[in-house]
Amino acid sequence: MSFLMRLCSLVVSALCLPLHLMEAVGLYQIYKRFLPFCVYRTSVMYNKKMHDRKKELFRSLTEFNKPGSGRLTILEIGCGTGTNFQFYPPGSKVICTDPNPHFQKYLKKSMGENDHLKYDRFVGASGEDMGSVPDESVDAVVCTLVLCSVNNIPQTLREAHRILRPGGAFFFIEHVMADPSTWAYFFQHVLQPAWYYLGDGCMLTRETWKHLEAAGFSELKLRHVEAPLIFLIKPHIIGYAVK
Repeated sequence: MSFLMRLCSLVVSALCLPLHLMEAVGLYQIYKRFLPFCVYRTSVMYNKKMHDRKKELFRSLTEFNKPGSGRLTILEIGCGTGTNFQFYPPGSKVICTDPNPHFQKYLKKSMGENDHLKYDRFVGASGEDMGSVPDESVDAVVCTLVLCSVNNIPQTLREAHRILRPGGAFFFIEHVMADPSTWAYFFQHVLQPAWYYLGDGCMLTRETWKHLEAAGFSELKLRHVEAPLIFLIKPHIIGYAVK
């Protein structure tokens, strides 16, 4: 199956030649202006299907409220359209980061719909470089469906570790590579060249859990789950890591 998988992947990559050229000359950047609209629509569907899992995960946020602080400070990497806001504890202070400034229109809409939170600021930055956020300044870092598209997962996790206070936690929900014995694994590799452009750099074939295991957190609670989604992104990991 390996030879067939590689052959099919090369065929798909060849069919994506116009997209490769568009990226090379900078025209692909136009898509980033329309991406927030696409993400907004798909996020509504994703939240419906993953509502219970998100609710269960983010219920644990309150465990990381620093004693005496009176308010949980959350930084979200790649906040997108703000679809996680509804799950955050009332009174939390939220710092939003995203490298795509075109998300802010939908972000403001989500802020208006979730007035149980206090919004601190928007930081236009990638997960690998959040230098404007001070060391040990937040109680929790949230990252959902982001590690699939960052350029450097270890560096993103180092940044999350840096800005977390001692005892704070990194919360994550990510789709990951399927088991090699499945057809999902086969099609993830075959369709990856096209999916990269559709998902603005999204990678279907990342073993993200391995990076989390090697990130140096004092405690890692991680589960592999099957999300009720299309087979390409059905394999998920969910949990949190404590600094």
